[in-house]
Amino acid sequence: MSRKPNRPLRPPLKKKSDAIEILDRDPRAPRHGRHEDEDAQPRGKDAHLNADPRGPRTPRPPRAGGAPALRGRRIEGDPARNPEAHQSALGQPERGERPARGRPQAGGRNAPTTLSEPERLQKVLAQAGVASRREIEEWVVAGRISVNGLPASLGQKIGPGDRVKVNGKLVPLRFTQRSPRVLIYHKPEGEIVSRDDPEGRPTVFERLPLLRKGRWLAVGRLDFNTSGLLLFTNDGELANKLMHPRYELEREYAVRVLGELSEEQAKSLTEGIQLEDGAAKFNLLRDEGGEGANHWYRVTISEGRNREVRRMFEAVGLTVSRLMRVRYGNVELPARLKRGMWMEMPEADACRLAGLPMPQSREHDERAKRPVKLHRTQPHGGGKGR
Repeated sequence: MSRKPNRPLRPPLKKKSDAIEILDRDPRAPRHGRHEDEDAQPRGKDAHLNADPRGPRTPRPPRAGGAPALRGRRIEGDPARNPEAHQSALGQPERGERPARGRPQAGGRNAPTTLSEPERLQKVLAQAGVASRREIEEWVVAGRISVNGLPASLGQKIGPGDRVKVNGKLVPLRFTQRSPRVLIYHKPEGEIVSRDDPEGRPTVFERLPLLRKGRWLAVGRLDFNTSGLLLFTNDGELANKLMHPRYELEREYAVRVLGELSEEQAKSLTEGIQLEDGAAKFNLLRDEGGEGANHWYRVTISEGRNREVRRMFEAVGLTVSRLMRVRYGNVELPARLKRGMWMEMPEADACRLAGLPMPQSREHDERAKRPVKLHRTQPHGGGKGR
């Protein structure tokens, strides 16, 4: 009995399918008059691994009129016929598109980009509460501000995609409207309206609440020995509007002097008197009476020069023993707000003061119904960052 060789069994040979037959052809062999087709099956030694078992695809018939199919295809050199030409023309990412590296996108990873008109650098930084526009202009000249890694220039405009740094620190910018915050503070005598004092005297900023972003800007100044109404805001644009001489906002003061004005002295103060830095006059001068050597007057003035009220009375021979500001523009010092206390202006009043529309939402409506609170805080120190 003969011994059979130990060979593995092989399946019976089957006829090759059209797809396999195509793959087994020599790529150098002619294709019997057929032209190269971009939809043909891949060729090569291992091409059968990636072959389409359905076989070669039939090319689509041409459209009526001989026009080629343009849908989904990019035609170079002709932007009018390029389906994606509008994206490069707009220059803005669509919803859900990832923004450029290094440029944060507000509202979440896939939030739509907020389109906003470019604004002047001074205005945007002032609205962010970085400083007043005058201070920002000085910082630009000094080279302390950069935009996208380059030194900023006066009048330069920036948009949502720009990166602005002050003293090398990135400033988070917002191009959407926000309601400004305004504090009403009853300044007592013995405090200076400054963050830096070489003599180390108490500053008004030591009593103010802390801000998470930005800083409080004082609207005007009051002398060390002057008390009364002092406004603070976190909006540099609003601060500039309240302080700029072209708006001519009235300041009203209660003045106590040693002695009493004569008719001639009162006339000179209302018609105009010459000081070292120019002419000055009171818009209103009203006698409030008094007892003994002291006499009270109410005066209004449309300027905010250094010690202007005191110097005007000194120019006619009278000494001011007490000076208190009771009104700034349309904002009056509340009678219940005692010295050293502050209160936050209601949001509706702050928007009206800035000339902005009141935000409409349930949260803002509920906040508007809350009673205004009075605060008395102890000096916490470290007023430089407030």
